[in-house]
Amino acid sequence: MLPKLFDFIFDMFSIRFLPLAVYFFSVLSYPVANASDQAQVNVVFILIDDQGYYDLGCYGATEIETPRIDEMAEEGIRFTDYYAAAPICSPSRAGLLTGCYPRRIGMETWVQRADSKHGLNPEELTIAELFKQNGYATACIGKWHLGFLEPFLPRQQGFDEYFGLLHNLDPVEIIYFEGKGGVPLMRNDEIVKRPADPAELTERYTDEAIAFMKREKSNPFFLYLPHTMLHVPIGVSERFKGTSQFGEYGDAIHELDYNIGRIFDALERLGIKDETVVIYASDNGRGPGRNSFQRIQGRKLSTYEGGIRVPGIAWGPGLRIRSGYESSKLVTALDWYPTLATFAGIRIPEGRVIDGRDISAYLTGKSKGIPSPMTSDTLNANVVLRRSWDPAREWDPLFTREEYINAFFYHGSQGALAAVRWDKWKLRLNPTLELFDLEADLGESKPLRDRDISRKIRGMAVTFQEEMKMDARRLGSVQ
Repeated sequence: MLPKLFDFIFDMFSIRFLPLAVYFFSVLSYPVANASDQAQVNVVFILIDDQGYYDLGCYGATEIETPRIDEMAEEGIRFTDYYAAAPICSPSRAGLLTGCYPRRIGMETWVQRADSKHGLNPEELTIAELFKQNGYATACIGKWHLGFLEPFLPRQQGFDEYFGLLHNLDPVEIIYFEGKGGVPLMRNDEIVKRPADPAELTERYTDEAIAFMKREKSNPFFLYLPHTMLHVPIGVSERFKGTSQFGEYGDAIHELDYNIGRIFDALERLGIKDETVVIYASDNGRGPGRNSFQRIQGRKLSTYEGGIRVPGIAWGPGLRIRSGYESSKLVTALDWYPTLATFAGIRIPEGRVIDGRDISAYLTGKSKGIPSPMTSDTLNANVVLRRSWDPAREWDPLFTREEYINAFFYHGSQGALAAVRWDKWKLRLNPTLELFDLEADLGESKPLRDRDISRKIRGMAVTFQEEMKMDARRLGSVQ
């Protein structure tokens, strides 16, 4: 039956439609359509707050030791060119949970504060909602920071359970809650403790995460674990104080490493290690005041590499994610949405326009590079093709749609498009055009002159701006 179908389609289409035919075949042949058609696949997404690029042993740290995270990298894929969605908390988290550039969803500017009447629009389909709709138990344990009024809270955004801090613990939040007993630690809608103690958060979050996995071990689950650390004020339990050569910041990393090890130990103990994907990443670069010598410029809030290029590790040997592999491919926080959905056998609804690329075939070694949406055999490879594509005639000959899809557009903490990366090239747009070869000059210290490359990337920037004008969605708001 199937060979006859293939023959018929090839007879109907001329050779100029071959890429479409290839894509059609790949979709037909993909083995799963939804989560219920395959064995359980669990997802644990660990997000660290304000961790810089060089702040893990496997990324070159010398002042700290991270044996459990290093072990994760040894058994999985460590990305050398991994980017957060933005260089600051709220936009970065919004991009991760929606698979969209923060600008596309109206969440591109600054952060949500305690008195904000805005948040992640409830009309967005978060990755938690997507998984929940497909039979998954979902939990968010840790820092939220995507809106603090009822329409924007975790349980209205697809999470069955929530435990953690909706806010930061920085001075701005402390002042806001000064007359209310302090920043509250929450379980769903109930206050567990007030004020929250930063020194106990890492351990408590881990305890809650393990308890959730134990309850749901017989069911597929999506666990989002966004730690409050390493955001100021740093909190470290007595056990880990003074254990590093990098002050409280290093001590807190030691505590995170230990507790991430507890997550892996729990997966082993519960017998679900082989059907679980674990992702480790940071939401942006180091915070202010922590810039000891680094080979890259910038910190949190900056669109220099140090502000937005961060650690990124994918682990899942039982699901054939490559082991002991170091990747220099450009991968972003936006890519996890379609990629993890594919691992779970979940198809993203046709009406959703997202920016992330399905890199599941690359993670498992089926593809040597980021697969083309037109030829890939992955379930959600085509989602980026739903984006607008109508470059002005001036720019049309300079780059292909494939090149455009595989570029990364940097947004600063105030939401403006600040730079574009394509291949090894990065073009900074403000205050003046500066071109850098990141392979040769990771520190962005030697601007180059290449008129053709600069014009090409500038054309991508103009096309992106026009696309955002047409397709951008609104931030959630309560009047």
